[in-house]
Amino acid sequence: MHRLSEEKDGTAALSKASFAPRWMELPERGTPAMLPLIHWIAVRIGRSAARLLLYPIAFYFLLSAHAARRVSYQYLKRVRGRPAHWRHVFRHFYCFAATILDRVYLLRGEFQYFDVTLHQKEILHRQVESGKGCVLLGSHLGSFEVLRTLGVTQQDFSLKVLMDSAHNENITRFLDALNPEIARTVIAPDRPDTLLRVKESLEGGFLIGMLGDRITSDAKTTHCQFLGAPATFPAGPILLAAVMRCPIILFFGLYRGGNRYEIHFEKLLEEVTLNRDRRAEDIQNWTQRYVDRLEHYTRLAPYNWFNFYPFWDK
Repeated sequence: MHRLSEEKDGTAALSKASFAPRWMELPERGTPAMLPLIHWIAVRIGRSAARLLLYPIAFYFLLSAHAARRVSYQYLKRVRGRPAHWRHVFRHFYCFAATILDRVYLLRGEFQYFDVTLHQKEILHRQVESGKGCVLLGSHLGSFEVLRTLGVTQQDFSLKVLMDSAHNENITRFLDALNPEIARTVIAPDRPDTLLRVKESLEGGFLIGMLGDRITSDAKTTHCQFLGAPATFPAGPILLAAVMRCPIILFFGLYRGGNRYEIHFEKLLEEVTLNRDRRAEDIQNWTQRYVDRLEHYTRLAPYNWFNFYPFWDK
């Protein structure tokens, strides 16, 4: 959070990411000419046939996306505990491509294509029934869109999304055009009125969706152990929940192959209390709890990890 990053914590355990994060340095691959073609293929020839085209697409990226391929090898070696083969990287790319294709159908409201299982959904239902908002904290593991579209279009719960869409501007504009109603749920994280809009949404009973595994250029960060090595994570979700005095519910939307998705919910905490004398340590501890659960689900679905940039600290 831009405004939250300006708070003074008086400790050295929290750092500010004053550099361009590594994921933001990657070029956007979705060109304006290709995106309508993907949409045409998805709509005109159907999901089953469109999925066959994912094989040459994944193979193309296996050959051409050198940096992403190298990162995939490193990540898969870490999560598997042994060296990865090119076929594992291919599967990694294919799963990513499959979730991107499915976003077209999800945003169009074509849920008949999918078999979605919700685990511990009573956690979310109790929060909605309370009439109070919360932070709904996810990651770039699997698909956020499957939860976002179900929530907004099926009216099961009111959702706003705190999301920076400037990096992948072409694909964001394209996907927003498929469902303007969902596009209007986005709250930009770096506007002067961001915190006010978040506060008003929480008071109105909205869930505030966030992804907690990528840092932005001037956000507060903390260091956690993830898959056996230190990595930098944003402190923003914990800081936001502390300022707003609201619960945090974790969600993980795992792609299970074919037409199957699983959404898992967990209550991380009811309210964040940060001790003034050990504020940074409290933030790190709560973030580590989130990271521990992220690691758990990453090991359950290792090919769902879609951070194709150098993630771990050197």
